[in-house]
Amino acid sequence: MTITWSNFFIQLVAFAILFWLLSRYAFKPLFGVMEKRRQLVQEQMDSAQNNRNDAERLIEEQKQALQQARKEAHDIIEQAKTTGSRQADDIVQAARNESNRIKEDAVRDIEAEKNKAVASLKAQVSGLSVLIASKIIEKQVDEQSQKQLVDQYLQDVGNKS
Repeated sequence: MTITWSNFFIQLVAFAILFWLLSRYAFKPLFGVMEKRRQLVQEQMDSAQNNRNDAERLIEEQKQALQQARKEAHDIIEQAKTTGSRQADDIVQAARNESNRIKEDAVRDIEAEKNKAVASLKAQVSGLSVLIASKIIEKQVDEQSQKQLVDQYLQDVGNKS
């Protein structure tokens, strides 16, 4: 195999011309399309990463909002329990106060009725004493008669009440 230098140079020049034509008319547009495609893919990857980051941020915000809502609900429940307990204590205290007032009124009423009964009894006893004394004076009887008379009046008083 012998190398012919003239064919070699012709082939080299033909190759250079072909390479120049391809690079000018084929490679540049092809590389331009490939670069645009690479940029598009890169932009889509960046957009997807940004969307993912946004989604993770939103998920975290939703978790925090849910946690805050749970805390607020717990606080509301605790406040309702406290208010209910306080109201129950107030109701119980009011009932105790009313019970004590009614009891005191009843004790006063009982005491007043007792005093009226004692006064009435004293009036009746004094009236009976006067009556017995007047009867005794009228009869001027002996001790045995006086005892019977007192017993009789006591029985009368016992029957009247």
